Amino acid sequence: MKKLTSIILLVGIISLTLVGCLGGDSADKKEISFADAGWDSIRFHNAVAGTILEELYGYSWSEVTGSTPVTHQGLLSGEIDAHMEIWSANIASYEEDVENNKLQVLSTNFDDNYQGFYVPRYVIEGDSERGIEASAPDLKYVWDLKEYPDVFVDDEEPSKGRVYGAIPGWEVDQIMNNKYLHYGLDENFIYFRPGSEAALATAITSAYEKGEPIVAYYWEPTWLLGMYDMVLLEDEPYNPDTYLDGETELPAVNVTIGVSNAFAEEGNEEVISFLSKYGTSSALTSEGLAYMQETGADYIESAKWFLTEHSELLDEWLDAEDAQAVKDYLNN
Repeated sequence: MKKLTSIILLVGIISLTLVGCLGGDSADKKEISFADAGWDSIRFHNAVAGTILEELYGYSWSEVTGSTPVTHQGLLSGEIDAHMEIWSANIASYEEDVENNKLQVLSTNFDDNYQGFYVPRYVIEGDSERGIEASAPDLKYVWDLKEYPDVFVDDEEPSKGRVYGAIPGWEVDQIMNNKYLHYGLDENFIYFRPGSEAALATAITSAYEKGEPIVAYYWEPTWLLGMYDMVLLEDEPYNPDTYLDGETELPAVNVTIGVSNAFAEEGNEEVISFLSKYGTSSALTSEGLAYMQETGADYIESAKWFLTEHSELLDEWLDAEDAQAVKDYLNN
């Protein structure tokens, strides 16, 4: 019994010590949890927002990892406070959830996330600095590819061209293959499916570094399109009834920023105000991801670099005094 009493007292002393280390008034501690749905751009935006909230308002921040459905449900239940990239079109219940006030949508992060067939700009315009002449100067639309199989030669079947499709198993792969068939590219092109996202990125990177022609499916925002000057081939205007058949361009998605009702109801007015003004673009996001890829910097280092390079965003997101405070912090 004496031994048991000693153990209980020891645990109590340790607990009091830990409380003391956490500070005298735990009620004043401000925290925010961000959704991490598994891709680089959302982690980058978490770091940008988290860095500002930590420095300016004293918030500690963390990330809760899960799939798109899991993180969305976490936001609705209040287990996640904020979501910096809600890909609204990818969540079946999104419109209903918004209509039923199950979350608070504050702003649009970006809505220019295009995808389709891309070629390096030097294929169309050349690059005098690299000594590259334009090999397909009249290439503008997807269907123009039919005129250039000799430019995008398939390695295994040189009598035809090669167009790199999406990753097997991705829904967009079927759409892009439908597009390939719809425009009759199967007459003189091979639709080549890379085995993985890494294999697709490697194919584009290798061709670009060598200054060689390549046409490939890709999407925004990504580090690759932030690092390389690529041109999206134009298509017929988006039609919701026919785009799945490959007959038009794919729609851009409205990527929103939201917070849980619980987080909003707890106050956090400064966070709500800040995130309500937060907005970027696919180009800006790709630029941040490209910096991380090129330098090996982590998300927080990349966020600080990004905010230094684009300090004008702070003027859009914050009042003048707070914007200057963050600039001073970044310049120290």
